[in-house]
Amino acid sequence: MLGRRIERSPLPFARHRWISPGVSPDIDIAGHSRPRAELIDWADERAHLPVDPEWGPGWHLGVQSFSDGSTGVSLVASHCLVDGVGGGLAIADAIEGNVRDLGYPPPRSGTRLVTALSDARQTVQGLPEAARALVAATKPARRRKRNIAPSVLSRPLVIGAGTGDVVAVPAIVIFVDLDDWDHRAKALGGTSNSLFTAFAAKLAERVGCRRADDGRIRVGITVNDRSEGDLRANAFSLANVDVDPSGLTTDLSGVRTSIKHALAALPEAVAESAQLQPLIPLTPEWLAKRMTGTLLATPAVGCSYLGDIDPMIGRPDGSDADSLFVRGVTQHVTRQIVEQVRGMTAVSGGRIGDKVSIAVLVYELDLNAKSDLRELAAETLTEFGLSVAIV
Repeated sequence: MLGRRIERSPLPFARHRWISPGVSPDIDIAGHSRPRAELIDWADERAHLPVDPEWGPGWHLGVQSFSDGSTGVSLVASHCLVDGVGGGLAIADAIEGNVRDLGYPPPRSGTRLVTALSDARQTVQGLPEAARALVAATKPARRRKRNIAPSVLSRPLVIGAGTGDVVAVPAIVIFVDLDDWDHRAKALGGTSNSLFTAFAAKLAERVGCRRADDGRIRVGITVNDRSEGDLRANAFSLANVDVDPSGLTTDLSGVRTSIKHALAALPEAVAESAQLQPLIPLTPEWLAKRMTGTLLATPAVGCSYLGDIDPMIGRPDGSDADSLFVRGVTQHVTRQIVEQVRGMTAVSGGRIGDKVSIAVLVYELDLNAKSDLRELAAETLTEFGLSVAIV
């Protein structure tokens, strides 16, 4: 799924299309070794090298040797091309030597006029479906407006162009022994998933990411929707769980129940969202920004737990890697954006080999250093009775 790029329609209201990528980028092999202590710094540097899903490269691969004899491999890909699960499938295909012909046309395979006429025809054909989607959107929009707290409505977010100084968002990676993790989850009356969610919520509480009216933490949990042969870039749904952070470190039954309720309600929410998809190409940029502001008005922590990761993904050279981690990174984050969304908190991870890997990204106005984040994360996991290694 990395073997593609996005080509815009000549028409501002028509859908973009997939095209073949042309030449793949070369592997960037570093010419010098670095201290092992700089692993996460190197990963951060790779994560901020540009990717462009439209003009390319949509992804890049880097290799770095370290002073202890180990070697790091970094794959960075645009989320517009693939999500975490899809990226894992692409890695497994590459390791096994599977080459997929996705059947996408080459770039600019038609003249601008021919492409515009074709897109206009498709847009006109889709207007009845868009009209039905508009009608379907009216009722839930009114319901959401009634349910939004007055405190949220009184201080809407205005998502601007993001000008200002670019900030370095602190990111760390935590490794926990798999047996210890499972033992603590069971002892606390939960599961691996509920323990991961509880850690994300407790960490968010420590950095102030909580609602002012009731003190709860909103955790946005990604749920994989990808099926066999699914070529969507982002094949997942988002389940929102409002977590009471009190008592989390001694009892996971409450958050476990909340997750079950959120997952049970998810199919209806997904079906409702699917009805609105025909409106996406027709939504003006100003309205999209306003909708984004409404979504971000409630502080939330992103939580992406992949569960058991295919061991094949951790064998880029045929042998098991010592460690592996997966994370989402936002490039070109400015201070203005951070202040507008009132901070950033995201936790992602999975289980592979004998470890649980947890990637943590936090930027709050009073917490903007890796050393502070390491200390905060270690203290939070200690509350759950877990000892960890942090890089």
